[in-house]
Parts: sequence; structure tokens; C-alpha cells
Amino acid sequence: MSNFKEFTKGLIKENPNLVGLLGMCPTLAVTTQAINGIGMGLATTFVLLGSNIVISLLKNVIPKTVKLPCYIVIIAGFVTLISFLLHGYIPSLYDALGTFLNLITVNCIILGRAEMFACKNKVIPSALDGLGMGLGFTLSLFLMGSVREILGSGSWMGFKIPGMHPMSVFVMSAGGFFVLGCIIAVINKVAGKKPPQKLGCAGCPNAENCAARKGGE
Repeated sequence: MSNFKEFTKGLIKENPNLVGLLGMCPTLAVTTQAINGIGMGLATTFVLLGSNIVISLLKNVIPKTVKLPCYIVIIAGFVTLISFLLHGYIPSLYDALGTFLNLITVNCIILGRAEMFACKNKVIPSALDGLGMGLGFTLSLFLMGSVREILGSGSWMGFKIPGMHPMSVFVMSAGGFFVLGCIIAVINKVAGKKPPQKLGCAGCPNAENCAARKGGE
């Protein structure tokens, strides 16, 4: 049950993209089409899964003083591998993702999971954590790409939708931010995430200093 929880937490409740607000750059940049979102998401999932496993295996070997450079080298190795595979077998997707494919190396989702989870847990939980977070990221990019492609291009997965009148604003940056905000609002509602409560003067740790300052005035 614990392993199942590690896998499912990243899908919605702790979705790294829509709840944690991580990895915003590729989310906005490559989601003009649904297929691009799937491609970037699965590539990131591959890197996240592989790096989590290797970092978990080497957690007692990597010195703490150089752990971040070591993490980046491990992640960069998997990014290079997936880049070669896409370039060789799916060149159209490789060209569509462009430089954002190489920027997976410094994606804060991958570095965050390495630092917060993989280096502290065993291999199987780390693998499930990476897989769940990666699939959650993929789902968010696919959802973003689908909405923007349907509304902005009048098509979905490359197939034209009859009678659909595209609004080009949705394939632009402004449309991306708008769609992202709407999806985040819905996901946070589903996940039950509430906005921070206002403390007020009674709950503020600086209340006494503030009162003294006002009294002096």
C-alpha cells in the first residue's frame, strides 16, 4: 500500500506541475500541440525514473559535498540517451522539442525528486516516485497541449475538428498562461488544496513590535 501511495501521489494530489508549480518553462513552451506534450512528458519520465534509481543505488557512495554535481552528471547522462533515441527514431518530435529537450537536465522537478526523495529512500520507492511524478507531469502537459491545440488550431493530435473555428491566441504565450491558470484552479480544487489563511494581527509574530511602533508614533 505504501508503494502504491508513492506512485499515485504525483498524478494529482502532489502533481509536480499543477500543484507544485514546477517545470513551468517546458509546460508553456512545448504544449501548443498535444503530441509535443506527450513527447516531452515521457522523455522527462524516462530521465526521472532512471536518475531516481541510480541516485538511490549510489546514495551511500556519493559524497555530500559534491552530491549536486553528481546528480547533474547522472541526469545529463539519461538526457543524452533519450536525445539520441528521439533523434534517431522520432526526428520530428526531436525537432519540435528543440532545446527544451536538453534543458531536462536542469528541470527542477528532477533535481527536486533526487534531493528530496531518491537520495533518502530505497530503490523501489524511488522508482515508483519517479514514475508517478513523471506520469503526472506527462498528464499535465498532455492536458495543456490538448486544450491549446483544440482551441488554438482547431485540431487534436494532428486531426482537424470539423466546424471548429480556431482562436490563435491560445497557441501564443497569453493563451498558454490563461489555460495553465484554469487547469491549475481545477486541479487544486480536485486535490483539495486550500489557499493560505490570513493570520491577522492576532496571529502575527511581529504583532508586539508593530503595536509598540504605533504607540510611539
